[in-house]
Amino acid sequence: ASTSSLVVSRTPRAAQSADPESGRGKAAACQPCHGMDGVAKLPEAPHIAGQNEIYLVKALKDYRTGARKNEMMSLIIRDLSDKDILDLAAYYGRIEFRVKAP
Repeated sequence: ASTSSLVVSRTPRAAQSADPESGRGKAAACQPCHGMDGVAKLPEAPHIAGQNEIYLVKALKDYRTGARKNEMMSLIIRDLSDKDILDLAAYYGRIEFRVKAP
């Protein structure tokens, strides 16, 4: 009798090719609003540290296509490649962020 096993990865295939270190290098454009640490520096900008990578990729692609609208994000995202987006999502998604309830 043969046995087979299924290994399920928690990281999507696209994210597996992402490079968080490269994302860190690309995060300079994000820094004024979201900070290098992903903790927003402006009250109208969201914290993105520790955010789900799949969500970040979708949000960034939606800004790029115009499906999601924000003037500043549209300017920042327009020249990013799919690889840039994956790398940024990997970098910010892997920052450990803890929330403390009041």
